[in-house]
Amino acid sequence: MKAFVYGTTGAVITDVAKPTPKGTQVLVKVQACGMNRADLGMIAGHVHGAAGGVGTVLGMEFTGEVAELGPDATGWKIGDRVMGSGPGGYAEYAVTDYGRLLPVPASMNYEQAASLTLALTTMHNAVVTIGGLQAGQSLLVQGASSGVGLMALQIAKLKGAKLVAGSSTDAARRARLSECGADLAIDSSDPKWVEQILKATDGKGVDVIIDQVSGKTANQNLAATKVLGRIVNLGSLGGTHGDFDFDLHAARRISYIGVTFRTRSIEEIREIFSRVKQDIWPAVESGKLKLPIDRVFPFGDIAKAVEYMSANKHFGKIVLKV
Repeated sequence: MKAFVYGTTGAVITDVAKPTPKGTQVLVKVQACGMNRADLGMIAGHVHGAAGGVGTVLGMEFTGEVAELGPDATGWKIGDRVMGSGPGGYAEYAVTDYGRLLPVPASMNYEQAASLTLALTTMHNAVVTIGGLQAGQSLLVQGASSGVGLMALQIAKLKGAKLVAGSSTDAARRARLSECGADLAIDSSDPKWVEQILKATDGKGVDVIIDQVSGKTANQNLAATKVLGRIVNLGSLGGTHGDFDFDLHAARRISYIGVTFRTRSIEEIREIFSRVKQDIWPAVESGKLKLPIDRVFPFGDIAKAVEYMSANKHFGKIVLKV
């Protein structure tokens, strides 16, 4: 089968053996793939958790039809339309655990389905399960113009947030955040953005910050979070290191939680997928929760798609059509 593989001379489309599902795995005939920022690092040869390195089939998110079931896989049958996550998604066939799949609603096409899995699971976990957002509370998403960021805005609105704010350093993308539910759009490179958040929250700060930026924004985030608020860290677009005001953190009694899928067990991941289905699935089926598709590239043009994503000018998701 054709796959996008990191080799000794870089990432290229090449022929590899079609995987065979083992144990609890499901083999999916891929129709479309969602692209994610973490892919760029792996395409450059870096590791992402346990994945990466020479010989790695790249890609983390895909959709298609169930082609084969491992002996211990349950809940699916051959021919089911599914969307899922797991390594090796940039290929004609991909395998993943049965618990890392979601059904594709009848009204949804494969391009849209390819954009949703990681955004839904990452941000339902961050906003609702870990962040504990309640109706009437306020939330700020740092790095809100990415696919997962836009989903966080929408989930917060769905859950009845009183104020939903999002950040982007790009003026054009910042102007579009309202399309996905943002009541306030800020520029996190503006030194005065904390004042905007405090003004919008009567001086108290937001209840929850979903932080995909980190780096130099760490202390500003602390200042923009209310007493007993929560900061959920799941990205470091602004850098993996930065100054941290421990006194301000303690004074505001902020819960600062780091999350990633990279160190989660398969049982934890299955639970995250299950909670998405239990809690917000009707909004997915109705189309209330969906992401804008910026561009769709044919699989053979994946190099162009990588170049486009690297330019960091897209709004929403970039999708590959296999």
